Order: sequence, then C-alpha cells, then structure tokens
Amino acid sequence: MAERAALEELVKLQGERVRGLKQQKASAELIEEEVGKLLKLKAQLGPDESKQKFVLKTPKETLMGKYGEDSKLIYDLKDQGGELLSLRYDLTVPFARYLAMNKLTNIKRYHIAKVYRRDNPAMTRGRYREFYQCDFDIAGNFDPMIPDAECLKIMCEILSSLQIGDFLVKVNDRRILDGMFAICGVSDSKFRTICSSVDKLDKVSWEEVKNEMVGEKGLAPEVADRIGDYVQQHGGVSLVEQLLQDPKLSQNKQALEGLGDLKLLFEYLTLFGIDDKISFDLSLARGLDYYTGVIYEAVLLQTPAQAGEEPLGVGSVAAGGRYDGLVGMFDPKGRKVPCVGLSIGVERIFSIVEQRLEALEEKVRTTETQVLVASAQKKLLEERLKLVSELWDAGIKAELLYKKNPKLLNQLQYCEEAGIPLVAIIGEQELKDGVIKLRSVTSREEVNVRREDLVEEIKRRTGQPLCIC
Repeated sequence: MAERAALEELVKLQGERVRGLKQQKASAELIEEEVGKLLKLKAQLGPDESKQKFVLKTPKETLMGKYGEDSKLIYDLKDQGGELLSLRYDLTVPFARYLAMNKLTNIKRYHIAKVYRRDNPAMTRGRYREFYQCDFDIAGNFDPMIPDAECLKIMCEILSSLQIGDFLVKVNDRRILDGMFAICGVSDSKFRTICSSVDKLDKVSWEEVKNEMVGEKGLAPEVADRIGDYVQQHGGVSLVEQLLQDPKLSQNKQALEGLGDLKLLFEYLTLFGIDDKISFDLSLARGLDYYTGVIYEAVLLQTPAQAGEEPLGVGSVAAGGRYDGLVGMFDPKGRKVPCVGLSIGVERIFSIVEQRLEALEEKVRTTETQVLVASAQKKLLEERLKLVSELWDAGIKAELLYKKNPKLLNQLQYCEEAGIPLVAIIGEQELKDGVIKLRSVTSREEVNVRREDLVEEIKRRTGQPLCIC
C-alpha cells in the first residue's frame, strides 16, 4: 500500500508538471517527453481494484466495444494528457450515454448532427468521412413491438415524402440470427464475426460470403452450408410462420422469442398500412454490436438507368433497430432502459436527388428566396432597399444584389442560376405609376402589379397562405 501511495504521489506531481508546461506554452517536444513519463508512471500504477469506478466522460472512452468489426472505422484520437478520444461514429451511443448520465428512463426524441467514419470516401455511392445523420429514438418500457412499429411507420413516411423512388425495408431480429447460428453449429465466440460476414450478402454473392467465413474466419464448410440454407430466405409474415414450425429453429428459445415478436410486428405494420413495404430478410445482420432485437434497413429498389444516368449504388438510405442493453453499459449500476430507433442517411439521399436532377438536366435550387428585388435603371438602390424591407416585414423571402447599380441582365441571370422564381422590378416609370413589374423567371412573362397588392400576388404565386383581413 505504501508503494502504491508513493506511485500515486509521483503521478500527481508529474501530472501537475505536464499541466504547468502546457500553461507556459512549452515546446511540443518537451511536453511530449513529460507526457511519456506520466504514461509510464500510470502504467506502473495500474488500476486500483478497490476504488475502481465507472466514470462517464462526455467525449471519451464511450465508443469502444459497441460497433463490432465496424470499430475500425472509428476516428481514434489521443490528447496530450494521454486519454483516449474519438470522434462520434453515430448518434445512438452518445444518446444512450446521455440517458445514463441524466438518469432518464422515458423519452422520445430526434437529432440531426454530424458523424465521422474512417472510411474510403466514394461520393457517387454516398460514402463520406464526415456526414449528417438524422435519428429518431423512443426510450422506455412499453408493450412489445408498438414503438418498433411506429419507427418503421416514420421511416416509410419520410422515404415516401422525399419521392426518391420505390424502396423496401428489410427486417430481421438479432435473436433469430443468434439462434440460427447456434443451431447451425457456430461457436459463441464467432457469432459476431460471422454476423458481419452475413451482413455483406446485399453486396456480394453467397459463395463469396461462404469463402470468407470458411477461408478467413475458420468456419467449417458444413456449418456455412447450414447457415446458407437460412440466410438466403426472405418474404413476409408467411416466412415467419414457416420458421415458427421449423423443427430446429423453433427449439431455440432466443429464435422463438424473435419470431414471435416479428409476427406481432407484422400485425401492427398491416394496421399502419405499410406491410407491403416490409420484407423479412434473414440475411440482414446489421454489424453493430449493440442491437438486441428487431433490426431494419431501407434500400432503394433498383430501376433501369435512364439515358445519361449512372446506376444508383448508395446502399441503404435508412436503418435502425432495438438496443435494450446499451444504456446499461453506461450506468454505474447497470440499469437498463429499452430503446428503439432509426437513422436516416441525409447525405446519401442528397446524392440520389442530385444525381437524378442532373440526369434530367434540372438545376438544384440553392436558395429558398421567392423573389429578387431588382432595378431597371441606375440610382434606385434606396427604392430597392425600401421594397425588400416591405417584403421581409410581410414574411416574403426576398433578397437583392449587394451592388448600387447592378445591370438588369445580371440580376435576371442571378435568378436563373439560383432558381429564384420571381423578380420584382423597380423602374422610374413604375415609381411614377405606383406599380411594380413582377416577372416570372421561367416563362419571362411580366405584369404590372399595384404596390399595395404586391405581397398578396407573390403569396398567391408561391403558394403561401393569403392574409384574410
């Protein structure tokens, strides 16, 4: 004990020295040397089993052991004090940490933010190292499959409203996968790595997946064949009922629980009117380690490429599932909070929309501006400023070029490039007559509108609610 106390004192003194050097802005070489000494002292000290506590730190240590083989995509960092840091991989693990730190047991939330992957970027496939995700989650103890069905309903509503094409949502359950692996003869230690191989079936053939499992992961060929008999099946509730009668799978407790929940889920999805968008797919594995129950993934259905259009290859556009044990990993007492959620791949959807607009030779609108206030002659800046202010006060999204005397042609070209639909043109004659010339950018049609009627006319043309006075 005396030796440990002496080491603890040395660690404390060395830590103070490192902090002092940082405050003095000492050279990076000196700081690095002293940090190295601190780390060696900490290594000698080792953990104090009698005092060890699970301490949550917002950005640190939190991500490890949650993503299975995808952990290699985490951006690991190390600060100058020797602590491990990482950029967030997704929004789910930070959400679970937040629930545990704040002792929350019931919440429904959405979150849009950036995440980071140490991946090989492929812009045309919607793969980036830094990108936005949009998450929706429901946390709390509820009756089975009701929140899960709502998440799938939300996913279908979002993808339908975006009008990015026909899509299919694949569903499975990690308990069914684990039960399937068990009856096929996969050892517990290989569950997650074999799960990761199965998850590649949407990208490569079964033969390639089998070769990986046998050649790289040491699985017996006959075990791989038994897995193949299951994972190549997909269908609807009839497949669920068929597997409930499977002589081997139905004897596995985990698989039976998963199949029972999926049957109930399909009942709710039918009531929500989205069962035709859902497919029970035994190859869906979702490589993230924190999933405990139902998992799902939305993919676009491939359609023949139009002339000049590249075949789409962006993979899944939304995914999610149930993760009942994740919050408990961050709670000092291991208290669990059941959770289910979904994530929309914002950047991937943008890639699809942009590609299709380019193929149709349509311009991507880069602004929400409804009208540009323009002038036909010089020395009308004051009038433009007055008018744009009136439109702003009326709730119209308007702008003007930041030039005193812009040429009318340049103002019109700006509208065409930015996709602004209307131009309100002020000229000397219009000022005398008390009117504004309103021009449609696409049709180039122009009409004179009385100044007091301009706001209502713009709202009428842009579909804004009219003021009933």
